[in-house]
Amino acid sequence: MLMPKRTKFRKLQRGRMKGKAFRGSTISFGEFALKSMECGKISSKQIEAARVAISRKVKRGGKLWIRIFPDYPATKKPAETRMGKGKGNPEGWVAIIKPGRILFEIAGVSEDLAKDALRLAAFKLPVKTKITGIEM
Repeated sequence: MLMPKRTKFRKLQRGRMKGKAFRGSTISFGEFALKSMECGKISSKQIEAARVAISRKVKRGGKLWIRIFPDYPATKKPAETRMGKGKGNPEGWVAIIKPGRILFEIAGVSEDLAKDALRLAAFKLPVKTKITGIEM
């Protein structure tokens, strides 16, 4: 699972997920990409599940780039706990996603295989996505 080696603070404030992604919104490495169409939080487990789905579909062919990293600590309070008493403990790591952000890139495989692999990865993610390519 992806997670930062160390952080400055254990817990972060929530912030707002508004606006479009300007950074990471163009295909830089591969030929085909999975692009986000809405805001959301993607956990490290979901990123790993999508990566496994892509790598199983393309077998040993092609190259895969993961363009997102879960660097935001997601906290959670214990079940059946009353309100108050502070913020919950960090439970996992999430990546904050905005519309237009490239999530995965793939190269070195045919267009049909790339589309199939990225479609399988999209099923594992909690945000709406679109498959794009350089020549599409």
